[in-house]
Amino acid sequence: MTAKKASAALISVFHKDGLEPIVKKLDELGVTLYSTGGTEKFIRDLGIDVVPVEDVTSYPSILGGRVKTLHPKVFGGILNRQDNESDVAQMAEFEIPQLDIVIVDLYPFEKTVASGASEQDIIEKIDIGGISLIRAAAKNFKDVLCVSSMEDYEDFLNVITEGNGTTTLEDRKRFATKAFNISSHYDTAIFNYFNKEKEETVLKISETKGQVLRYGENPHQKGYFFGDFDAMFTKLHGKELSYNNLLDVDAAVNLMGEFKNDDPTFAILKHNNACGLATRSTIKQAYVDALAGDPVSAFGGILISNVEIDKPTAEEIHNLFCEVVIAPSYSDEALEILKGKKNRIILIQNEIELPETLVRTCLNGVLVQDKDSKTDTKEDLNPVTDKKPTSEEIEDLIFASKLCKHTKSNTIVLAKNKQLCASGTGQTSRVDALNQAIHKAKSFEFDLEGAVMASDAFFPFPDCVEIADKAGIKSVIQPGGSIKDQLSIDYCNENGLAMVMTGTRHFKH
Repeated sequence: MTAKKASAALISVFHKDGLEPIVKKLDELGVTLYSTGGTEKFIRDLGIDVVPVEDVTSYPSILGGRVKTLHPKVFGGILNRQDNESDVAQMAEFEIPQLDIVIVDLYPFEKTVASGASEQDIIEKIDIGGISLIRAAAKNFKDVLCVSSMEDYEDFLNVITEGNGTTTLEDRKRFATKAFNISSHYDTAIFNYFNKEKEETVLKISETKGQVLRYGENPHQKGYFFGDFDAMFTKLHGKELSYNNLLDVDAAVNLMGEFKNDDPTFAILKHNNACGLATRSTIKQAYVDALAGDPVSAFGGILISNVEIDKPTAEEIHNLFCEVVIAPSYSDEALEILKGKKNRIILIQNEIELPETLVRTCLNGVLVQDKDSKTDTKEDLNPVTDKKPTSEEIEDLIFASKLCKHTKSNTIVLAKNKQLCASGTGQTSRVDALNQAIHKAKSFEFDLEGAVMASDAFFPFPDCVEIADKAGIKSVIQPGGSIKDQLSIDYCNENGLAMVMTGTRHFKH
């Protein structure tokens, strides 16, 4: 039987917004309604007849509402196979009412956890009857249509209205798919709550919000984003973000997180790496100096600010072709200027908590690690050379270290006066990374005399400090840890360079 005319429905929901037109339509179609507790009262208050589930089971709601619908007469009405003679006979023998529609949602477990509620309140939001009803109805989609979320109320109302109370097998299977998505996500959230301390080495990820992207990294690849983008950003203008845009936005947000409480700071990123970064007294000057770091790579880049973008800054930005602009806010005048390019994506970054773990596919499995949440501070600096860095050099060393942490390994970052001069990114040799950075800085006419150098990992030989010294660099920050650290220290001592070690490596592959 593919098409089925509904004769009875069980309705028991936590969220009642949007339920009224469904109840009225089902009543209009002559569908018998069964319900419990607050939903039963909701239906009665609409002046519509409803049969209490306890009239069917002969049991009241017990244990403070923990047990209401867990009864053979309820689950028999849902799970019976209408083309099975034995099931049909037992339905008659035990006077079990047929249930063709089940409208049940789940207690808001995730919202309760996010609210900071007590453990007891959280435990009480672990749904038992609801999840069981949803699984039963979805399992028996051949005969039953299951509505498992208020987000599907409108869809369901359209189905029963267009079908005049009749549902198709295709409809029922589609809603069953939605139901198993709801139930599996719910169980994942509960497990992850209990497994906060990672006592079980298990990975369970469930994202119910997803969107199809135009394509993946390249046009011949499919691409998808799973996550709540709208919670993190308010999009004010521009085209849809691409797969590559999202990767760059992620890199920009993580980098700027290091400068969240600093003076006005502006960064320009391309292919997940910063090609410009500067901290200044005004955001306009920070942008101008960030752009000077590499005006060629900035073309088509991702721009991000740690403070509001004002009109003077927007006027400067408007001269550049860029894909995305991100800031905590914009002045009205700045927004109007930036909207002058119809495809330019303008985002406000909202304050939300980001994941503490990083996940990526690897071989036939998945790699998971803690996020690199360590930011080098002045307290972490261990001077290892005779010459100590000046207070200005220390500021630049911290600045360069923050940037180095968010640049692809192997990397070298050169900075001066809180401005990125150049970086060598993603090289197989640290010497190559340094040479790349020096060549790039000189090509944009940066004077490296007095600049600082940051490395994401130790120097196994003194070659890098020697090359840096000859380029005019006077101070170095690196994690240390090589058995040949002393070779680099000795060179610095012999040539008047200052070097500090942090003890923390910042590889980024």
